[in-house]
Amino acid sequence: MDFRSFLGRYASITETKSISKLMECTGGANGLKKVLSPFELTLLGIGAIIGTGIFVITGVVAANYSGPALVVSFIISGIVCAFAALCYAEFAAMVPVAGSAYTYGYASLGEIWAWIIGWDLILEYSVSIAAVAVGWSGYMTSLLSGAGIVLPPELVNPPGLNGGMINLPSIIIILAITGLLIIGVKESARVNNVIVLIKISVILLFLYLASSHINPANWTPFMPFGWSGVFTGAAIVFFAYIGFDAVSTAAEEVKDPQKNLPVGIIGSLIVATVLYIAVSAVLTGIVPYFRFQNTSAPVAFALGEIGISWGSALVSVGAICGITSVLIVLLFGQTRIFFAMSRDGLLPAVFRELHPLYRTPVKVTLLVGVVTALIASLLPLQTIAELVNIGTLAAFIIVSLGIIVLRRTRPDIERPFRCPFVPVLPALCILSCGALIFMLPLVTHLRFVIWLILGLIVYFAYSRHHSRLHENTSGLECWEAPGNGKHL
Repeated sequence: MDFRSFLGRYASITETKSISKLMECTGGANGLKKVLSPFELTLLGIGAIIGTGIFVITGVVAANYSGPALVVSFIISGIVCAFAALCYAEFAAMVPVAGSAYTYGYASLGEIWAWIIGWDLILEYSVSIAAVAVGWSGYMTSLLSGAGIVLPPELVNPPGLNGGMINLPSIIIILAITGLLIIGVKESARVNNVIVLIKISVILLFLYLASSHINPANWTPFMPFGWSGVFTGAAIVFFAYIGFDAVSTAAEEVKDPQKNLPVGIIGSLIVATVLYIAVSAVLTGIVPYFRFQNTSAPVAFALGEIGISWGSALVSVGAICGITSVLIVLLFGQTRIFFAMSRDGLLPAVFRELHPLYRTPVKVTLLVGVVTALIASLLPLQTIAELVNIGTLAAFIIVSLGIIVLRRTRPDIERPFRCPFVPVLPALCILSCGALIFMLPLVTHLRFVIWLILGLIVYFAYSRHHSRLHENTSGLECWEAPGNGKHL
């Protein structure tokens, strides 16, 4: 191959997809239904963000990384996420199309970068779903144990942990939510609305019950693992903030998305950050940080330690409801990313097939449910939590870079919401996310690199040759499977 031919091939994989072309595929009788109101969208964001970070990850990070300085880790992550949220809000209002960071990368940086971030999001969401399901299992096991129903350790732990063979409750909850999502997003949103309100009530109850039991001595030493532990903890609790990314995956199913998406993204992040800081301060104040080792239900555990057994049981009920809402939104987001990538031809056409009655991507929803259930049932929580965060941080970097690039290359595009202080704020996001990636364990970096290499192999072997970037698609044609001429 000569140099000119090489440049031509490289140019084709870095070509962007115009926003107008992206928007063409969101209409038509076979499109996704626009059913989400501003209130439902905001609760989707709160449902995804608040829950896992409070009810699951706090114990892991406090015991192994941050100690009582867990509150500082949450503040650092919250600041970095605020930078990213403003970038996401600009893109979401400007390109209200399913796919989140994948779609934004396609519009600003080109197909190869869109593929990389889409492949990254597949990892991020899959492992997030598994981690949340493990936390749900921990709280359900704790609740049943308090009621006198003790499940065998072989059925509630992954292989190699406490004599476990398989985490059966995590499989059950993932498959149940998979069925709910197949029925429809409106029905899923209604269920989410109820359990989010229950979740917030339980968190406020925990703060009320536990605040009088705070022992300042438990905050000493404040940074037992030093600043290195605090920043590593911040990188890991990034997992807790992934929800606003999930909000953006619902772009095609939101009423008046240009107005409502920025509100949902930024508003849900603000509420989550305040609650995270409050809970982490109280949690480490009532129980010494090292006591949270190997517990996936830290809030219920803490109340049990201070003798409020009824409160522990109530928190477990609220946590189960809350974590269920996280699973709903994350499973929803994962399926929409597969859907968007398939619609562009980068994944097989089967992933964009819609159910004839429910108008949901049924086959990809089933696939995501089965795969994530297997991950949750076989891997320990800490390994899952570390792996997902590097994917989240990488997504934030690419979205922030896309804002800078698109401001320079397409300043004429209408932007219903504008990220302030460009390029300074996106650059700060890129630098801070890069720093947090550096703080993650080396083994996490290696796993991520292996995943990306595998993704590039898939892209050059399949996706690049099936890309629909140059097809003259409009309206319903966007929904046709290549080669068969049938609407899906």
